[in-house]
Amino acid sequence: MSVYEAVIGLEVHVQLSTRTKMFCSCPNRFGEEPNTLICPVCTGNPGVLPTPNREAVLKTIMAGMMTSCEISRYSKFDRKSYFYPDMPKNYQISQYDLPFCLRGSIKIGGKGFSGAPLGNKTIGITRIHLEEDVAKSLHLSGASGIDFNRAGVPLMEIVSEPDMRSPDEAYAYLSALKEIMQFGGISDCDMEKGQMRCDVNVSIRKCGDTAFGTKIEIKNLNSFRAAHRALIHEIERQTEVLSKNGTLEQETRAWNDDEAFTFLLRKKESAHDYRYFPEPDMMPMVFCEAELESIRKSVPELPAEMRARFVSSLGLTQYDAEVISSDKLLASYFDKASKLVKNPKILANWIISELLRELSERKISVAENTVSPEQLAELVNLVSDAVINAKTAKELILPILFESDAMPSQIVKEKSLSQVSDDSALLAIVEKIVESFPAQVEQFKSGKTAVLQFLVGQAMKESKGKANPQILSKLFKDKLS
Repeated sequence: MSVYEAVIGLEVHVQLSTRTKMFCSCPNRFGEEPNTLICPVCTGNPGVLPTPNREAVLKTIMAGMMTSCEISRYSKFDRKSYFYPDMPKNYQISQYDLPFCLRGSIKIGGKGFSGAPLGNKTIGITRIHLEEDVAKSLHLSGASGIDFNRAGVPLMEIVSEPDMRSPDEAYAYLSALKEIMQFGGISDCDMEKGQMRCDVNVSIRKCGDTAFGTKIEIKNLNSFRAAHRALIHEIERQTEVLSKNGTLEQETRAWNDDEAFTFLLRKKESAHDYRYFPEPDMMPMVFCEAELESIRKSVPELPAEMRARFVSSLGLTQYDAEVISSDKLLASYFDKASKLVKNPKILANWIISELLRELSERKISVAENTVSPEQLAELVNLVSDAVINAKTAKELILPILFESDAMPSQIVKEKSLSQVSDDSALLAIVEKIVESFPAQVEQFKSGKTAVLQFLVGQAMKESKGKANPQILSKLFKDKLS
């Protein structure tokens, strides 16, 4: 057992999915040509005034409600002063002592990144505040530049309590937070686009101690995997320093993902270094209970609540529920289709085993899926009702649905794909196969019952996939008993 334990807290930055930026009317879009989505406000020209984005404020409050936060009735913006090329005004409009959301929590559980079980645990949230994002520094060969398209994009900072004790718990917390933000329509959380970024605070203390050790921050981790790996490395590094009677200083470090090590950026700043003071160009915001209740009514079902409903009401396994709810669009797709099928569990099997396989092979995302919930639901019902067999559905009909808006029943009729279940029609096929494969027939009669699948397979070929395999199996057993 280790002498030391880790104490971990996370600061997660989440860009909000809004039409415009935080304090101006410039579009909030990713991937445009550098410095094409800018104006005097988001580039910090003298004399301009900020106008707060109502949509961003409401989404921040919704995010707080979805993470069990207390919502402040009185809140304000502040100026955070620092000098850096990506900050056009030399200060950032943020929030300090009166943020929108305080004292929340997120529940984690299941398995961590390493596959080890975590157990159920609640991670506290200290605060959620709203601010403007900074510009993006571009370092090209022989030169550096600034793209101000990102400057002014609405950005939430979600600060956790130091409640995590392992990299796996941190990974589970980030995963749970991402799910909540996506299900609430707060953010797409596309880390490749910088829509979700995190800073890690980690310290080491002796097991059993209650006082915290020296906190060290690792900045700008752009993937959950990077956060997990950086924590493993940093915990090992700090443990080695303390085990050799060394000392740690409060500092900010960066992570080299290619070579897997952290390195010093600067000694850690304190809050007074930023010279916070109330933003003089904006009035404080006051919320009445009626306004908050209106937002509360629009809060969607949480991912954990959806998984519990899928298991308790629709008969899914925990694994099925976790796979389907791992993507908001996929969960919505299943939810809609489940109302149209007789057995939601069979539908879940089809989505996980067949639909996702087809999407993967075609290299398209769930968002690009062209098979409607109504089409897949009818296909599943046709199989359940023995109108067609599963092989026909998977190999002949499902691929057509990706290219056509026709319903499966229409395709079955047009292509004469209905399953043959008539005993007399199938018996002729069974007798033909028995005559054609005498060696396998003798193997079956001698007790090698596994050869039955071979005989059924040959009969399916003979019927061009239309025969009912269950009836074929029964007829072969009767014939050869």
